[in-house]
Amino acid sequence: MAGTDTWVLSDGTSGMENQVVGLAERVGLPFVVKRLRARGPWRWLPPDLWPAPLAGLDPPWPRLLIATGRPTVAAALAAGRRGTRTFTVQIQDPRVNPARFGLVVAPAHDGLTGGNVITTVGSLHGITAAKLAAATIDPALAALPRPRIAVLLGGANRAFNFDAGQVRELAGDLARLARAEGGSLLVTPSRRTGDSVIAAFRAALADVPHAWWEGRPPNPYLGYLALADAIVVTADSVNLTSEALATAKPVLVAPMRGGGGKFRRFHSDLEEKGYTRPFRGRLEAWTYTPPDDTGRVAADIRRRLGIAPVAAGGGAG
Repeated sequence: MAGTDTWVLSDGTSGMENQVVGLAERVGLPFVVKRLRARGPWRWLPPDLWPAPLAGLDPPWPRLLIATGRPTVAAALAAGRRGTRTFTVQIQDPRVNPARFGLVVAPAHDGLTGGNVITTVGSLHGITAAKLAAATIDPALAALPRPRIAVLLGGANRAFNFDAGQVRELAGDLARLARAEGGSLLVTPSRRTGDSVIAAFRAALADVPHAWWEGRPPNPYLGYLALADAIVVTADSVNLTSEALATAKPVLVAPMRGGGGKFRRFHSDLEEKGYTRPFRGRLEAWTYTPPDDTGRVAADIRRRLGIAPVAAGGGAG
């Protein structure tokens, strides 16, 4: 087969791209990433009204197209029409009839149903047991005292706020926890964390053993997850929570003010299934079998394309 059996379409944001790339890796066909960025007024129009949805995308059309993000919906629909052999997979609710795609993959909290809709626990991602086992570990991180607690910081978004009071409370709780347990913190901010939040956390953690990712490569994220004995993640990020669950380690969700119905459904579902617990300033221990939504969806795509299943132990790298 050609070297571009799969097109991966994203809007260029890391949260979206991690989902489509993670799925493409697990499907196992050669793929190429194509980033689409919509500008007004097209970004606000329904996909069927876009005048040139395939701008920048040229044949030969791929065997498989995996897309996510609003700018990709129109392109995926058009490519599916042009490429008669192209099987289209749209991740997250496309806000159009899902029957227009070969497959739609949506988290349970989206409430989307249909004959070609696969429902997942959370978001798709590329974190696997094999990647965690192979993660590069800085010796300085491995020397930090246990328990090591990874802290995955999100930030304010359209659903949540992260005001100064909340920031001080969470940072203080984490510092007290590290002191009480004699352990350390492995902290990684996201693009939404914000300078004021980072400054508050730095001040609160000054006298406890910790590591902090400065935003420069190499990114220690996989190493943090691999080394952690427990993980605290802020409630604003479905992606970070879903990735944390791949570790099979205790995942404690730090509450934030706000959150709409989708977020409430997401976190309630995880708690009910025994995956996560709320963070209340202390460590808790429990076990669970990590959900493997990405592997399950990849296996379904391979079946639909008539590709042999991945051998036991394969496809996790």
